[in-house]
Amino acid sequence: MKLIGTMRALDETRGAVRVEDVYDTDIDDLWESCTTPERLARWIAEVSGDLQVGGTVQVVFTSTWTGPAQIEICERPHHLLLRTEPGADDEGQLEAWLTAEGSRTRLVVEERGLPVGVLHHYGAGWQAHLEDLGRSLALGGSAHEGGWSSERPATAWHERWTELAAAYEDAKVG
Repeated sequence: MKLIGTMRALDETRGAVRVEDVYDTDIDDLWESCTTPERLARWIAEVSGDLQVGGTVQVVFTSTWTGPAQIEICERPHHLLLRTEPGADDEGQLEAWLTAEGSRTRLVVEERGLPVGVLHHYGAGWQAHLEDLGRSLALGGSAHEGGWSSERPATAWHERWTELAAAYEDAKVG
């Protein structure tokens, strides 16, 4: 099983997960997939709120994670940084970089501030999310028949996460 993510400890309690993939679409299209509510809902999350730098959005991920995020950086079409759970003790950062590679685009996503003991769950989750993005782009629509909620994950996402979790658990944390 090919893993597209890496995990590393930031200190004794917190860590980071980094995933990346290349998509058969241009940078502007991928940026729209990563920043507009309609496109995000096709593959990763329902997003609502103040969609500007400094604004706070409410997010419901296909994984069921639900909470606020504050937009720290939004530099079209290359860089996005969100602070998750702003002001909370377990505040984290979610950062994405997009780079054009000819007619294709590389997406790198890193989430920091995660509990180091369960990084493998996040690695599996982020890989499943990026695979869902690829499926959504190929379909030109939703990767998730039947939707999801804060109580019930998207079925396809959850099935893939379950497959990947053991492989990420066996992977080395740097």
